[in-house]
Amino acid sequence: MATQSLYRRYRPRRFSEVRGQDHVVKALRNSVAEGREGQAYLFSGPRGTGKTTSARILAKVLNCTNVQEGEPCCECESCLSVERGTSYDVHELDAASNNGVDAMRDLIDKASLGTPGRHKVYILDEVHMLTKPAEAALLKTLEEPPPHVVFVLATTDPQKMSDTIRSRTQHLQFHLLPADTLQQHVRWVADDAGLVVSDAAIEQVLAQGGGSARDTLSALELVANTGGEGAETVPLGEFVESMIERDAGRALTMVAGAIGLGRDPRTLTEELIGYLRNGFLSIMAPDLVQLPSLNVSTLSDQAQRLGAAGLVRGIEQLGEALTEMRHAPDPRVLLDVAIVMLTSDAVASGDAGAALGALTARVAKLEKQIAEGVSAVGAGSAVASAAAPGAATTAAPADAESPTDPKTGRAQLGGRARRSAAPASEPAASERAASEPAASERAASEPAASEPAAPEPAAPEPAAPQPSVEPALVSTEPAPAAQSVELEPAPAPATPIPEPAAVA
Repeated sequence: MATQSLYRRYRPRRFSEVRGQDHVVKALRNSVAEGREGQAYLFSGPRGTGKTTSARILAKVLNCTNVQEGEPCCECESCLSVERGTSYDVHELDAASNNGVDAMRDLIDKASLGTPGRHKVYILDEVHMLTKPAEAALLKTLEEPPPHVVFVLATTDPQKMSDTIRSRTQHLQFHLLPADTLQQHVRWVADDAGLVVSDAAIEQVLAQGGGSARDTLSALELVANTGGEGAETVPLGEFVESMIERDAGRALTMVAGAIGLGRDPRTLTEELIGYLRNGFLSIMAPDLVQLPSLNVSTLSDQAQRLGAAGLVRGIEQLGEALTEMRHAPDPRVLLDVAIVMLTSDAVASGDAGAALGALTARVAKLEKQIAEGVSAVGAGSAVASAAAPGAATTAAPADAESPTDPKTGRAQLGGRARRSAAPASEPAASERAASEPAASERAASEPAASEPAAPEPAAPEPAAPQPSVEPALVSTEPAPAAQSVELEPAPAPATPIPEPAAVA
């Protein structure tokens, strides 16, 4: 007769023996103790976390003849028959192999029949494997079952179930066991079973179990059969150290040693991703780390030195390599390339901005220089912007139309600036125009003795040059000046020229 496996020998028989699922135990125990058990339950969670075990305990307590505070007695015939698998009140169905509509119709027909106990419990395992017609056949009975029938649906993937099924059940979610809780359970099982297992082997068992109670006990049984020392472990911390020190050779040596111990490249990549994930969680949410407390401190120190950005980059890079390994002829090549890209400064991991550490250092250096006043770029730009308006004002009149000076008849420079300042000079022009009549009256009243000295025969209009004297100057005279002379003639001089009649 074969020896019973550890996970079967130490399967919980009561709610109080279920480890790490206190929220589920409390809900089920209170509902039974207060007589408010539901008609349909949905248990979801990772494998080996106690879904089917809790369903069997619920089936026992619903038909137990001596219920004590929501716990089965595990001594009556009903409880013992459920444990042996011979009870007429409990029916387990594997939905993975009975997923057709015919199996559901047969179940529905039997559900309406009577039962020896108080309740008839149907446990449907892996219910997400049911086909759509089977779900449709189960839906009506699940919504309005007979009063003595209770459905317990168990699945590892509730997202694949239809919303109409989930809405008609009480959904209880199971989760992976904490590392410390699982470690206590493993040590208790080893002591109770008389197994001699070293501390290093227990750590290896916990790492292999990954929070699953069933997987952990299976790994414990294997370690006990190999002498209690366990196989040589892979130092996953070496990989993180190589990422911190940018030492690709160190990482490749670690991978070569792990593969030499018999590790598959895909399995090793999964372990590396899990280790980096625990490091990331040690920074963001330490309570979620699936490692014993003794190892969390070392992992947290490495994670702090590498940084959250480096951990995320490692998870992404190794995750992409793991995806590509499905169709690769040699998965180890992809793992080596991913490791080199993560641990080498010379190779970027996907794009120019992947070297987050170097980029952060450069940004910090620039911020320090700005704070110390090393860079004068801001001051230079401020000076240039202050000098720009003056330069623009000086260069603008070169392209503008220049007015004529009334005294000389020549074009004036800075015409646009003068034109913009015209409102300010209007009072001066009006005063000059008012003073000109007074000057004319004074000249008319002066004696004739001063008249010969007043006129100057060489003062005809200066705007009319002699073409025969300097033809080159006439040809080079700018056209705008000539137009301005014609459009704006010079006003009369302050000393008027006497009329010819007065001179005679």
